[in-house]
Amino acid sequence: MENQNNNVCGVCNCAGGPCRIVVGALAIALAVYVAALAVNAIKSNKYIGRQVANQATISVSGDGEVYKTPDLAVMSFSVVSEAKTVAEAMEDNTKKMNAITDVMKSMGVAENDLQTTNFSINPRYDYVRATAPVPADGAEIAVDEEYYYPSGKRTLSGYDVNQTLTIKVRQENMGKIGQIIQEATASGANQVGSLQFTLDDPDSAQAEARELAIAEAKEKAEILAKQLNVKLVRIISYNDGGYSPTYRLNYDAKQEYGMGGAASVPAPDIQAGESKISMSVNIAYEIE
Repeated sequence: MENQNNNVCGVCNCAGGPCRIVVGALAIALAVYVAALAVNAIKSNKYIGRQVANQATISVSGDGEVYKTPDLAVMSFSVVSEAKTVAEAMEDNTKKMNAITDVMKSMGVAENDLQTTNFSINPRYDYVRATAPVPADGAEIAVDEEYYYPSGKRTLSGYDVNQTLTIKVRQENMGKIGQIIQEATASGANQVGSLQFTLDDPDSAQAEARELAIAEAKEKAEILAKQLNVKLVRIISYNDGGYSPTYRLNYDAKQEYGMGGAASVPAPDIQAGESKISMSVNIAYEIE
């Protein structure tokens, strides 16, 4: 009877004490867990107050340039009409601008590439006085005409109507730019805006320049890694920037042709030249 009593578990009175085995296993597991926490705490203590080690990197840059012949020109033609009344100024302006639009279409400029970008009507005032300036002897001479006088009476003298047509000249008509200017001024344009040469698809040219820039940067990185006896692991940062210039030509129709233009004057020789598209890249590599 005594042997049987000794084999009974004190927790649940089960024979052979299986609960003692479970409790013992749990106690061992708890001890291992507490020990692991203690080890981790000791390891963490080693880095308290210390900075995280810097990642080993190298940075390189590359430049790429491509030259393209412009395939798009943008320019604007304006008609400024002056008259005593709005109706007179409008009639003159509309007649001339319609003639310019018609001649642009006849020269192959698509209707979608014609856009009215400005239309305005403004009164014009003069500041006058009804007598001539006082002579040196002080005697004032009465006259019928009105003389300009900045601080005199403001008098409505007429109206200005200003209309601007912006056009796009595409690749197939690039050789006609001089003739287009000549015909527009002959039709009544008395102001020609800045002529800009650019590319219809600048993204494609930028992609070419970017590819060249990346290739140059990668080559630099490989050479540098070999010289430093390190290995390129991966790219950790990248940025780029580009420049696609537009070339401008200022052309004053009033100086070249006079107001309204003249068909007998030779057409100007306009050269598009080449456009340089450039890209720069910066790449940072992780090394080991």
